[in-house]
Amino acid sequence: MTKQIKILAFGDVVGELGCIAFQKHVQQLKKQFNADFTIVNGENSCATGRGINPKLVAFFKHNGADIVTSGNHIWANKDIIEHFEQKNLDVLRPANFPSECPGKGVALLTKEDLTLAVVNLQGRVFMRELLDCPFKAADSLMSYLKNKTNLILVDFHAETSSEKMGIAHYLDGRVTAVVGTHTHVQTADERVLPGGTAFITDLGMCGALNGMLGMRKEIIIKHLITQMPQKFVVDNTPPAVVSGVCITADAQTGQAIKIERFRVIDSEIRL
Repeated sequence: MTKQIKILAFGDVVGELGCIAFQKHVQQLKKQFNADFTIVNGENSCATGRGINPKLVAFFKHNGADIVTSGNHIWANKDIIEHFEQKNLDVLRPANFPSECPGKGVALLTKEDLTLAVVNLQGRVFMRELLDCPFKAADSLMSYLKNKTNLILVDFHAETSSEKMGIAHYLDGRVTAVVGTHTHVQTADERVLPGGTAFITDLGMCGALNGMLGMRKEIIIKHLITQMPQKFVVDNTPPAVVSGVCITADAQTGQAIKIERFRVIDSEIRL
């Protein structure tokens, strides 16, 4: 019988409410899906909704995450730079940032006889950062990983569905899964592509269900109406939503067998 691996991937965790919601539900979800590995995008987990610090990395690891991915807000909290400089690989920054930046964009996770590579990349369309081409960066990483493992998950932190779909099709058959992050709205297009790569445009988020992308909606609406600058503030008002996917893959070939969405709404959660 073919040995299978299950990978649990959580969307962007936003602020204090998102962290508490993740903490409350992660163990039950790991048990429900019988997950072997757990990945969470934590780049919005600081109280401000931007950045991550070493204490939050430790928090995610303590609560069952094997690795934390990130994106465009990775440098918002300067404490993470020292964490990277200490050669820690429990949190990733996008691999297509300049090589001079601290940190790495790929890590190998090993449990028993299973090795999973986790790759973090960032898109360029409508993003402020002027980064290297994620497609070419992915090619370089595939060359590096080809003799290490067939199990590869890519967190592609990008704004547009077209760029996310494009890199998923580009990597179809070469990686186990491409999961989109950054837009905080879970999409309903999860599927296994023809070459055997699981894909979803966006995992969604862990945060305030009735905010706007985890932020207080009144401030964003005012900005949309007036076009005046506003300081976005994290919404820590319940109910909370916890969303992501579970990917089932052939442990030997690395090909995806199934991808399942999960979305938990918690009205009882309290700070």
